[in-house]
Amino acid sequence: MDNPVMFPDSSRRDRWVAYIHDLQDEICAAVEETDGLARFREDRWQRAEGTGGGGKTRVIAGGKVFEKGGVNTSVVFGAVTDTMRKALHMEGHTWFACGLSLVLHPLNPFVPTVHANWRYFEIYTEDGQLSDSWFGGGCDLTPYYLFEEDARHFHRMLKAAMDSFGAGLYAQYKKECDRYFVNKHRGDECRGIGGVFYEHLRPADDADWERLFAFQQANGNQFIPAYIPIAAKRKDTAWLPEHKYWQEIRRGRYVEFNLVHDRGTLFGLKTDGRTESILMSLPPTVRFEYDHRPAPGSPEEQLLTVCRHPVDWV
Repeated sequence: MDNPVMFPDSSRRDRWVAYIHDLQDEICAAVEETDGLARFREDRWQRAEGTGGGGKTRVIAGGKVFEKGGVNTSVVFGAVTDTMRKALHMEGHTWFACGLSLVLHPLNPFVPTVHANWRYFEIYTEDGQLSDSWFGGGCDLTPYYLFEEDARHFHRMLKAAMDSFGAGLYAQYKKECDRYFVNKHRGDECRGIGGVFYEHLRPADDADWERLFAFQQANGNQFIPAYIPIAAKRKDTAWLPEHKYWQEIRRGRYVEFNLVHDRGTLFGLKTDGRTESILMSLPPTVRFEYDHRPAPGSPEEQLLTVCRHPVDWV
């Protein structure tokens, strides 16, 4: 990349960038095959003058299965600004960030929305020395109607990706996910049934960097087998307008979380990121009904109950 900053050795960054671009291709191919109609539109973009890097935004819309979705990659860098220090608590002179972020919003209310993100950061001193680095990421499921076998499948696949790196990691990062994807202003109501979430996994040395890189790959590679079978199983389920109504109510909660609480949205906006790519995660249609409450004993109430009381699905 055309880089105005004196960065240290780039071999690690290059390996991570190559991985996320390959993963983007694989996920997009699997999503298109599942949809059977729509294809991704790709926008390649560069950051504004005075900053560095760019990305590949891929958006799918109007499909048989996916009403709207995106699988985006970005490779960006620049100076640490006063705004970033204050809003994001970042210290250093310059920074580099590279990641893949995806959200898929299905047309059918019986197919769950899914979100995932895998990222890598580096921070540098004024003389170009690496001062900090970390990995982060996660994957979570937001159904509108609860199928317990789907919830168990999704969580078991995430656990399987982590188990070889530590027996307790899935349980730890599942709890982190349940704590993070929460609308606190709604009485600690989760936006879905969770998954895994982890942040600031800092390598202790070279060998640990390789371990964490492999950990990220294992998680990223597990996305397709974790989610695509669920979408394929539910995509032809018949639905009625009242099912769509509930889907749009819950999509409203999704919007609330992303705009009020999500640190990734904040990071993108505070670092002069591309607004269209950052807000790609928002669903195409939503409802905000005053004091909406599902009928007692209904499938809608069942879903809301597990959002308010997270379940151990494994």
